[in-house]
Amino acid sequence: MLRALRHRNFRVFYYGQGISLVGTWVQQIALSWLVYSMTNSVLLLGIVGFSSQIATFLLAPFAGVIADRHHRQRLLLITQIIAMLQAVVLAVLVLSGHIVVWEIIALSLFFGMINAFDLPVRQSFIVDMIEDQEDLGNAIAFNSAMVNAARLIGPSLGGLLIASIGEGNCFLLNALSYVAVIASLLVMKIPPKPPRDRPRSIWSELKEGFDYTFGFVPTRAILLLLSLASLIGGGAYALMPVFARDIYHGGAQMLGLLMASSGLGALIGALYLTTRKNVLGLSKVIFISCLVFGVGMAAFAVAPLPLSVAFLAFSGFGLMVQMAASNTILQSMVDEGKRGRVMSFYTMSFMGMVPFGSLLAGWLAHRFGAPQVLFIGGLAAVAGAGLFFWHLPRVRAFIRPVYRQKGILPPE
Repeated sequence: MLRALRHRNFRVFYYGQGISLVGTWVQQIALSWLVYSMTNSVLLLGIVGFSSQIATFLLAPFAGVIADRHHRQRLLLITQIIAMLQAVVLAVLVLSGHIVVWEIIALSLFFGMINAFDLPVRQSFIVDMIEDQEDLGNAIAFNSAMVNAARLIGPSLGGLLIASIGEGNCFLLNALSYVAVIASLLVMKIPPKPPRDRPRSIWSELKEGFDYTFGFVPTRAILLLLSLASLIGGGAYALMPVFARDIYHGGAQMLGLLMASSGLGALIGALYLTTRKNVLGLSKVIFISCLVFGVGMAAFAVAPLPLSVAFLAFSGFGLMVQMAASNTILQSMVDEGKRGRVMSFYTMSFMGMVPFGSLLAGWLAHRFGAPQVLFIGGLAAVAGAGLFFWHLPRVRAFIRPVYRQKGILPPE
């Protein structure tokens, strides 16, 4: 389970990024609570969620081209420094008492633009930190475990901090947490990228990456199913304050409990993946995990407390296993020269669909109610898993030759 930590660069990044991600989740939970407290509007809650993620959908493919062209360690340093400045501005506005909704939307949009470049670079950077490529799958699962440990700790901590020190100080703490990841990036020793042929136009490289990613049956099927799950999961995340306050009649602590429950399930899912020795069989894992996610989401929508909290953990487990398993298969198949672009489309599918889920869920919940929206979403995920299972034999038939070429499977 721990073999990825043998690599110094990954180990340093793991600790620094882990601290920063806890701060990011504290900010996310505080921001959603701030918006709902200021406006009492489910629709505005969805709009803020949409603003923070839409740039990922629009800009991530261009970020993938940049990740293939430039030194990823330096790119990450730039994105982390800018993200820290965004958190400082947000903290100053809230602590000064001058924050208004349009400023929150604008800063959320700016944060989304930062993430649009940060996420594809960070995903493709994992391979740069691992000297032995046999440990790549373990590193991806371990990275997912780190993300979800932060997702477990951050919302719980955020719920307590909102009640004790207020949203503004939560944003300030997040700004300070970026120091850890910036320091880790500065002390890492990553060899320079090998020289590339003269770059073509960004549009030409973007088209090449799109054709490479979506022209191959397995990557297309994996990313389409992930897009569906992310659309539903994004809507669920946006509606958590509604469940916490209006359905369960709680406060910020209840919101933290719900987010922590989902994070606990996701953490267990990521730890499960660290125990796997290789990538074989992960296509079936993707089907099962999406099925688990859909059933858990539909059950959460209709179950009473405390049973609903358990089903939310069930759902978080399924979504995380699907995401990390999809990441591992893609990284194991991709050509190195196109890794950044493929991971940008992965980011587009996983994070880029979240704003549409937030906006759609906010609009539908305004008309029909939050439980009904999540119940239908869970059923849609189950249907998507069934369709993927129907195509699974064809997906595996295309994967096998690639695995044989890379030595993952023995030659025929």
